[in-house]
Amino acid sequence: MSATLESPFGFALDAALEADRPAEERGLLRSDVRMLVTDKATGAIEHAAFDSLPALVRPGDLLVVNNSATLPAAVSTRQGLRVHFSSTRPDGSWLVELRDRDRPHLGEVQGRTVDLPGGVSLYLERRFGKRLWVTRPPVPSVPEYLARYGRPIRYSYVATDRPLSAYQTAFATVPGSAEMPSAARPFTPEIVTRLVSAGVGIAPITLHTGVASLESDEDPYPEWFEVGEYTARQVNATREAGGRVIAVGTTAVRALESAVSEGRVVAASGHTERIVSTAHPVEVVDGLLTGFHEPRSTHLSMLEAICETELLRASYEAAIGARYLWHEFGDVHLIA
Repeated sequence: MSATLESPFGFALDAALEADRPAEERGLLRSDVRMLVTDKATGAIEHAAFDSLPALVRPGDLLVVNNSATLPAAVSTRQGLRVHFSSTRPDGSWLVELRDRDRPHLGEVQGRTVDLPGGVSLYLERRFGKRLWVTRPPVPSVPEYLARYGRPIRYSYVATDRPLSAYQTAFATVPGSAEMPSAARPFTPEIVTRLVSAGVGIAPITLHTGVASLESDEDPYPEWFEVGEYTARQVNATREAGGRVIAVGTTAVRALESAVSEGRVVAASGHTERIVSTAHPVEVVDGLLTGFHEPRSTHLSMLEAICETELLRASYEAAIGARYLWHEFGDVHLIA
């Protein structure tokens, strides 16, 4: 079976294009993944290696990276389910997803209580959307609990569990993401050094990403973010000097665009409900380095707000035709 692209981005993805292991387990370096390059100005689509990134961006450009670190957010229950701790809410509660083998558990739960390791009982207060539950974890610190009993979230296209280190990026310093902000996974210290030496700036934001299994036809939910004063100044200075602001990952786009006030980025933090789309386009982001996204996902709607739809379609056709790899251990796409 081959992958085919239909309208609107409703393509069937060949299982052979799902990256089932990190590049390091394929005899490569983290940075040895492929990169599709889409030039918004000329409409050109080219094939490159990720380690050519320092030559493809310009002196004066700014890469904005997510420094959120991945939690071991999956915990097994005595009922044979898995709980995926997704994200915090403004009132201190958490959103969690229940999984039954490889699928979301969409049915009811007896007594709305699941039993977790360590003698913990988790009460599910109410549904949130299609797949999530609101809960108030009966432990003082969810991250500390997960550090003891959790493991990284893994979906069926990845055959075996891997250590948490496989799900961290070079920028991960602030624990809080249910899943890795994976666009930055190919970065290595050597690549960062080459970028800085080439006159490319790097500035951090934090956005704790929730579970990605909600992608198909579902809007993203509020996620906690922070854009600091340093990054706000760097973004504004880059734009004033004529450089490009290139977000590394859709999470960086969401964070930056949540911190815009009167056309400028300001220091901001909190739970963002910002959804970037053609109806609500970007104001400060010029380009994006990202992975390849699922059919009909809201992430593709975000990409359409950065790249003209027909060019984006052509880019995905090129990626499918050249057998690029999808998901967190896969290849990447530079749109600039």
